[in-house]
Amino acid sequence: MDESNAIVTIHPGAGGTESQDWAQMLLRMYLRWAERKGYRTKMLELQPGEEAGIKSATFLVEGPYAYGYLRTEAGVHRLVRISPFDASRRRHTSFCAVLVCPEIQDDIKVEVREEDLRIDTFRASGAGGQHVNKTSSAVRITHLPTGIVVSCQNERSQHRNREVAMKILRARLYELSLRERQEKLQELMGERKDIAWGSQIRSYVLQPYRLVKDHRTGLQSGNVEAVLDGDLDAFIEAALKHTAKEVVRKE
Repeated sequence: MDESNAIVTIHPGAGGTESQDWAQMLLRMYLRWAERKGYRTKMLELQPGEEAGIKSATFLVEGPYAYGYLRTEAGVHRLVRISPFDASRRRHTSFCAVLVCPEIQDDIKVEVREEDLRIDTFRASGAGGQHVNKTSSAVRITHLPTGIVVSCQNERSQHRNREVAMKILRARLYELSLRERQEKLQELMGERKDIAWGSQIRSYVLQPYRLVKDHRTGLQSGNVEAVLDGDLDAFIEAALKHTAKEVVRKE
């Protein structure tokens, strides 16, 4: 699926405004990276925070091998900085989870039963100008067996929002099946499996020193501003090489 487009979702961790602001910084980082690569991006769902930042964001990255590159970014990203929201100027640590799945092509079948779905509609929120409807056109779909929740609010009609949300759900279910298959193979091989969700893959430290460190590969960069502005290719390349070495070692 490496050649596919990528669907990226960003969720802030505990910490309220601080983590939501970090989520918005990550969103900008990935949009800038996509721009540098010449990829097209489309925002599918964006929930703004009350004070600052975002509660969640899902966007599509269209271009050759978008998923192949961005799948290395899936995991938990950690930020350490002096909080701009703390009057006492204390140092805070924030976490955000990044989930990446391939956009499923029409010729790949993923079974989704209607009885397994709970579909809710709500009014779209946030900046959107004339595209934000005054009616309840936004759609949220909950897949009851897995607990996966997806939503779309950026299309003009409820019908179109449901179509896009279902496409995201099928992609998430496909990614889940791939992950479960990989975990079963690792168990059969007697290997200790990595925790794909909830594992801290990278730290971005702005205080007391300035450093971005990838915990899987050991790659570091002192140019934090460039990384947060989308200069991710070195980290992505290192992660791909690391994954390739792991595959060869297991074989």
